[in-house]
Amino acid sequence: MKEGKRPTQYFALIIGIVYVLVGVMGFIPGLVTAPATSADAAYLGFTPGYGDLLGLFPINVLHNIVHLLVGGLGIFASLSLDSSRLYSGVLSLFYAALAVMGLFLPTQTTLGFIPIFGNDVWLHASTAAIAAYFGFIATPDLAELGSRTPE
Repeated sequence: MKEGKRPTQYFALIIGIVYVLVGVMGFIPGLVTAPATSADAAYLGFTPGYGDLLGLFPINVLHNIVHLLVGGLGIFASLSLDSSRLYSGVLSLFYAALAVMGLFLPTQTTLGFIPIFGNDVWLHASTAAIAAYFGFIATPDLAELGSRTPE
């Protein structure tokens, strides 16, 4: 019997779609404004496409590519419960690390390549918290799993 998707799979799919859309939006010039301050760019060695997405989130071309990869992986991971749980757990650790790195001047440009400061910090922390729930806390209903018959 074919089962429907579980909440963790829906999370992976939805976050995947959102991050793909955010990655694409970063390449649309009308959605990227000049950075609020040029002082932030002083520590950024890779500046192609540097600006603020929707006037809020610092991005550049590499940041957009990371969003596309994270999103694509989420969409792919949503195909099975195990892969979506693994994706969610790894995503939570990855984005928690980015949130912490974004707080400190020496690491908030990921070695000068990708801006992860400003509003990115709370966005990364929020993503990490939600992903942690689906990766480490949410579990499938064991009674339902036990009632399945092998195909």
